[in-house]
Amino acid sequence: MPLNSILWCQLNTIILSVLFLFCCSLGLSSANDELVGVTDDVFTVSSFSYPQTTLGPYDLRYIRVDIPPWFSAVSLALNSDVDLDVSRVERIPKSSLPIICFRDGSPPLPDALNISLKDSAVIGINGLDNEQCFPMEKNITMKLTNEQISPGAWYIGLFNGIGAARTQSRMIIRGSAYSFSANISVEACSNSMMKGELCNSTVYPLSCTVSDAYNSVKATVTKPVMKNVMTCKSNLDTLCAQEGVPELYSLDVTNMAEELTITVANVKFNTTTSNNTSSENDVSLMGFVRHGAIPSETLHDYSGDLNKAPLIIRYPLIGRLYISIVPVNVSKKFGGTLDGNLKVCYSMESQVHQCALGRAGPNCTMDSYTLQTVLRRGGPIPFESYFLPVAGGEGASSANFPLEPLLNKSSNEGKNDDIWTYFTLDIPRGAAGRNIHIRLSADVKISYEVYARFGGLPSLDNWDYYYANRTRKSDQSMFFMLYDSSDDKIDFYIIYAREGTWGLGLRHLYTSSDSMKAQTSMSVSLEGCPKQCSFNGDCRYSFDASGLTSFSFCSCDRNHGGFDCSIEIVSHKGHILQSIFLIGSNAAAILPAYWSLREKAFAEWILFTSSGIASGIYHACDVGTWCALNFNVLQFMDFWLSFMAVVSTFVYLATIDEVYKRAIHTAVAILTALLAATKATRSSNIILVIVIGALGLLVGWLIEISKRYRSLSFSSGLSLSFLQSIQTMKQWFCNLVKTLLRRFRWGFIVVGFIALAMAGLSWTLETSANYWFWHSFWHATIYTSSFFFLCSKANIVDDEVSPPSSGNYALTRQDSFSRGI
Repeated sequence: MPLNSILWCQLNTIILSVLFLFCCSLGLSSANDELVGVTDDVFTVSSFSYPQTTLGPYDLRYIRVDIPPWFSAVSLALNSDVDLDVSRVERIPKSSLPIICFRDGSPPLPDALNISLKDSAVIGINGLDNEQCFPMEKNITMKLTNEQISPGAWYIGLFNGIGAARTQSRMIIRGSAYSFSANISVEACSNSMMKGELCNSTVYPLSCTVSDAYNSVKATVTKPVMKNVMTCKSNLDTLCAQEGVPELYSLDVTNMAEELTITVANVKFNTTTSNNTSSENDVSLMGFVRHGAIPSETLHDYSGDLNKAPLIIRYPLIGRLYISIVPVNVSKKFGGTLDGNLKVCYSMESQVHQCALGRAGPNCTMDSYTLQTVLRRGGPIPFESYFLPVAGGEGASSANFPLEPLLNKSSNEGKNDDIWTYFTLDIPRGAAGRNIHIRLSADVKISYEVYARFGGLPSLDNWDYYYANRTRKSDQSMFFMLYDSSDDKIDFYIIYAREGTWGLGLRHLYTSSDSMKAQTSMSVSLEGCPKQCSFNGDCRYSFDASGLTSFSFCSCDRNHGGFDCSIEIVSHKGHILQSIFLIGSNAAAILPAYWSLREKAFAEWILFTSSGIASGIYHACDVGTWCALNFNVLQFMDFWLSFMAVVSTFVYLATIDEVYKRAIHTAVAILTALLAATKATRSSNIILVIVIGALGLLVGWLIEISKRYRSLSFSSGLSLSFLQSIQTMKQWFCNLVKTLLRRFRWGFIVVGFIALAMAGLSWTLETSANYWFWHSFWHATIYTSSFFFLCSKANIVDDEVSPPSSGNYALTRQDSFSRGI
């Protein structure tokens, strides 16, 4: 009986558990149904918030946004405190203009671009294939879809002034600053086959199969060459589309390819009509192809009528290609009337022709070499490296490798007028802020043309940068910089090269016997700064906001500027003139130092003498003449002693004991040292120093007054009448005014304030261009004002400031004298 009870309890427990799990499954399924019902077609892939950041004059910030291939849109919301009228932006010099730039693949560099900053970023942007810059605005909100931009690394650059002087070193940078904050989000469609801003366009991915047998579409090749042929088709054998309605396909090209062919077949109508007088061959099936973004009739890379001939793309780029096929002019074939149910049906196929390893070019008849990366040991800049051929690089020394052992194998079936040799190399992720340096040198005239292309092999029709000779080359821009090139030397940089695969092509101009005997060496390297900043600055590096990309930049000396410090901003004569003004103007410190020594104010004498010497040594280092100590140490000493000299001038005007002056000087030294150590060059420090000096003078006067009048007893005055008390205070005040009038030579005070006003005016007029003149004028006027203030102090007799006396006090003294006699 107990056993039956136990079994019955276990059975009940099992039944209850099953019922509970069934109810839970119903609840979960209903909850999932509800979630599916409320889930949007778009989800957020990534979201980035850039905090409030201040950009000083000539400062910059980079923001990197990684966009996956399956994205649908990128949203940007940027807020700043810039109050700028875009319609009047041309009146503002570019050296002080805040701008925002966009570039696909690498950080933007707007300094050398001949750009017209008129439009707003919200309405002016039209794709990011090329760098685009706009004036910075208070609010910038935009949404860029995959019909406008391509996936990959997308960079936003914010600049506070551009131009050659942006990289020039200077002691004090004058100009206005602005702050900004940004929010960036990347969205994608929940369904990977949907595209568009609203995720309402279906994209059919093409599935590919690879075969080694070469089957030419045209069947015109007499000598077949083994290659990789990747045939890609849609999972749907036949697709039908109405007139004007595009069908979208996607194809991924993963390696360097020779050719991409897109064909359509089995074109027919889904229905037949009695008045059909046209055949399927008369229908136009327009094909539009675009790399990385959805193509359209107005925005595409390649196009053609696929029903008339296959669309052949030579050397397609690596990445995702989008193909759009649209039936057009179908109604015209039917006399202008068309049944709404009539569709054009077809099957589509694409073939990607890839050469075998080590081969490239037309029909895979050219040589191709892969360049391997060799990191530089102990390099100060990350990602610095050089590239050497994986095979055939015998005889290479360091970054240079000979070309002749690689070029002798090239052939073109007896045709020597168009022979190419190709090289491929990879720029690692995060190195988009580096520069590709390409050099060729020979003992005779170089008989090669150099072509470079990102993501594919270059040709005469498709290239990003090239150099043929001095007259035929890429447009001189910030991203293609040519150096020291001649008949026997080619030397150029690709600035801020995009990360990924690059293709280099050497086109042989001729193959005569003399050229075959030439000794030509080539080097390809990834470097931090072009031409080592032209030996006029230091190469440094930093990171973008995400920390994923390291970019290099030049910090030029006092006389040069530009991205590579190759632009001379200050000539040799100008450098001498500026040195004389900035260093020699500190001789004005002799005036207050002489007067302090004459009045035996030794502390002030040492202070003014040290300030003038420190300022002269500091500016000698500032202009690049000679640096006795570290620049930061010299800057601190210059500003600290200057602040102390200004404050000590005020304290000197108070006639107090040395013990009190030492106490005030100690407190002032601490305060001015803090000002000099933290943002010494800010303009507000001048006001703070004057306020500190005025407080020191006020404290000195209070000490002096309290000392001189502490013997005055107000208790006795309380017994007098109220009118007598008022009279006593009035007399005390008059005596104080007379004392102040006698204390100073007011002519020197007036001249001192005039000199001080001129010093303040020169400080406000300082800019980066005229700094040498107005700062020199500041030296002369500030020391001169201190000299006049020191001269304004007059020596007075203590009896002139004696406290007011009363009649009782005089009588008491008289009685005492009479008794003493």
